[in-house]
Amino acid sequence: MITKWLFAFLQSYLYIASPALRGLMKLDVLAIGAHPDDVELTCGGTIIKLIKQGRNVGLADLTEGELGTRGSRKIRAAEALEAARILGVALRENLQIPDGDIQLSKENLLKAISLIRQYKPELLLFPHSKDRHPDHEHAHVLCREAWFYAGLERIETTVDGNKQEPHRPKKYYEYMQWLEFIPSFVIDISGEYEQRMEAARAFRSQFHDPDSKDRETVLSSPEFMEMLRTRLEYYGDRIGTKYGEPFYSPNMVGLSSLSCLVT
Repeated sequence: MITKWLFAFLQSYLYIASPALRGLMKLDVLAIGAHPDDVELTCGGTIIKLIKQGRNVGLADLTEGELGTRGSRKIRAAEALEAARILGVALRENLQIPDGDIQLSKENLLKAISLIRQYKPELLLFPHSKDRHPDHEHAHVLCREAWFYAGLERIETTVDGNKQEPHRPKKYYEYMQWLEFIPSFVIDISGEYEQRMEAARAFRSQFHDPDSKDRETVLSSPEFMEMLRTRLEYYGDRIGTKYGEPFYSPNMVGLSSLSCLVT
């Protein structure tokens, strides 16, 4: 099954494996997660909506999730590719930072800076600053510092021997994981809900399976998917829609007109 997923994905997204073509690609939005499945579980609907609107969106996982109780590194990688295919993103990268050890080191910071400079996104999505999982909090710090330092010319990075130009995305927004916060805004994902849940379920090794011999986790409990649906329903209800995904912005969010509001 894994081989089938991998072959199908590479058939459709062969250009991702080409460094030359990756070097020419510019993203509108780059969503970064500490682990494969973080983005799908938190803001997959928003990503699908952006793609429907013609935006070029890419994903990046800081780690391979190799410390996960269930599944394996190989299984997680295949699931990540399948989820990316379902979302329809332009690319998915993995920085291969050790799981459980997302340090704010020079090496990790330069990896994240180089990623931002390579794809030059206008907007970043990454974890909120406070969460139950230390990796998520550490990912926030790494992403926020990379966002800033990627714009400094005197911090030098190279790709294939070529010096990268500085680039700082105009904005970043933080998505919600385990711990809740008061959102700055909520995106209506009612029309994207089924597809975003399909992408999340691509990480099937992480979720409830009565035949699995792996130890149970929070994600693998039968109640987890119901909790996720309930949360999306709650935030959708808060803006008068069926489903919604919440975000935090460190800066004030402006609207071009009142017609942009969901009523």
